[in-house]
Amino acid sequence: MYGNLSGIFPYKLFFSHYRFQACVYFASVFQAISCGIHYLASVFMAVTPKFVCSVPGNVTSILFSNSSSSRIEDIWTLWTSTKNYIVVQLENGEIWELDQCSRSKREGSLYPAYEYSGNKSVFSCSDGYIYDQTKWKSTIVTEWDLVCHREWLAKLTQPTFMLGVLFGAVIFGDMADRVGRRYIMWFTSTGQFLFGIAVAFTFDYYSFVIIRFLLAMVSSGYLVVVFVYVTEYVGIKARTWASMHVHAFFAVGIMAVALVGFLVRTWWIYQIFLSVTTLPFVLCCWLLPETPFWLLSEGRYEEAQKVVNIMARWNKVSTPCKISELCSVQQDDLVCYRTGGNDISTAKKHSILDLFYNWHIARRTITVWLIWFTGSLGYYVFSLSSVNLGGNEYLNLFLIGAVELPAYVVACIGMDKLGRRNTLTPFLISSAVICALIMLIPQDFSILSVLANMAGKFAIGVAFGLIYLYTAELYPTVVRSLAVGSGSMMCRVGSIVAPFCVYLTSVWIFMPQLLVGIMAFLSGMLTLMLPETLGKPLTNTLAEAAELGTNKNSCLGKSPPAQSGAVLEKLEMHSQESHGTDE
Repeated sequence: MYGNLSGIFPYKLFFSHYRFQACVYFASVFQAISCGIHYLASVFMAVTPKFVCSVPGNVTSILFSNSSSSRIEDIWTLWTSTKNYIVVQLENGEIWELDQCSRSKREGSLYPAYEYSGNKSVFSCSDGYIYDQTKWKSTIVTEWDLVCHREWLAKLTQPTFMLGVLFGAVIFGDMADRVGRRYIMWFTSTGQFLFGIAVAFTFDYYSFVIIRFLLAMVSSGYLVVVFVYVTEYVGIKARTWASMHVHAFFAVGIMAVALVGFLVRTWWIYQIFLSVTTLPFVLCCWLLPETPFWLLSEGRYEEAQKVVNIMARWNKVSTPCKISELCSVQQDDLVCYRTGGNDISTAKKHSILDLFYNWHIARRTITVWLIWFTGSLGYYVFSLSSVNLGGNEYLNLFLIGAVELPAYVVACIGMDKLGRRNTLTPFLISSAVICALIMLIPQDFSILSVLANMAGKFAIGVAFGLIYLYTAELYPTVVRSLAVGSGSMMCRVGSIVAPFCVYLTSVWIFMPQLLVGIMAFLSGMLTLMLPETLGKPLTNTLAEAAELGTNKNSCLGKSPPAQSGAVLEKLEMHSQESHGTDE
């Protein structure tokens, strides 16, 4: 219904005339920093350092290749391959060879030598492992010995988190349409703080994974709902930049992970520092109001009027609009709607099946889901490949987050000047072209490969950032959170698949780029069939959404006053007249 409510908040006057919306916006998107932090926290928390089997006794001398030492810490700088081993001599004279996942006791050897062809007794690493603590004092890998036969548990850390993100996107997206955006934002932001701190005090791997799964659910839930929340509060002219800046705050969270990882090298202290960033929002999130969009779609006119009155006082509008008066002008539409045999007396609860309301909406949903999946797949494939750039890994992660900021600026300019569809299509196709170019670059040209990889991340970042807003605009208020939530679900499927896609380098080194390129090209071509939403009012019913991109105008095609954007056209005019009078 309140498609044009967003039209009363022009971006160029966002700070001068719309103080209320500005405060609500920045308060709500600040929490997106915490979402970015938790999504990427495991990059350093689950690091596997260099390691070898421990030995049953005190070491007196250590031999590695042609170097000897009395401290194993001096050997790590020479360790270059997992096939290396260390020779140690104990106080009792025993000589052992230490591999990563086994240890061998030399029989009959009196003097340590690196090469030995005599008899050996092989033992398992029953005394634990010795880890390189040069970079990290402690990680979850060193805490619970997630190496060798338990290595797969460490590799499941990020996929299980993304599985939680998938569930959270669907569950909280649907709940936000049923109980309201505000309550879900309260619950999920508080959950991020509590579960984030709880992760640091988990006592074993399995409790760690369970708490992280719950943390993923609430983090995903908040990120999904905040996009809908800010979209319903800001105006048409500001909507593009406002939604993209949510991504920018998420990218700041990635950069914060790099900074905290560089400063704090113990995983549980690192987790606490990252989680504390949530606290300021938790203390003030209860002040955030419900959106007039949702209140009006639920028929709660008095509550919506209260929010509008508060907005008017903050924005210094002397004569706030009366929703009841604006709705009364739509009685003819209501009669026309009822004449068509429709009954609006009973509020309908919507489900994911409504995203397949008719052929037009179903085709739109399939295309949107494919774009979400491709964007996430490409985003994480390019990111995981960037980890191997060499140099300082903390700086690399910082740059991976930083490269998103100009991508979102380009996306904003493109969406405002060219339109959503006309920006999304070329960047999806260009990411496919970049994938093809990467496959043509010789492996010896590392700098060129790095530049191409970052260009691919930039292109997919534009598309990935744009799809959030585009999805919110393609669907009506009654299923908007559900649409964004289900899209985010497909996005998380892509993020779960991405690590396994990278593993396919064992089949062919460029297999990940080939798969991403094919998906990006297919998505780009299908995007051409989507309707353009630039400058269009938000729809509130599925019938209105189905008519996007068409020129149909009929009495029966309209929604009743509780669902029509025409009321908000009056609201927009009223707001502009009020500002003109105040000035």
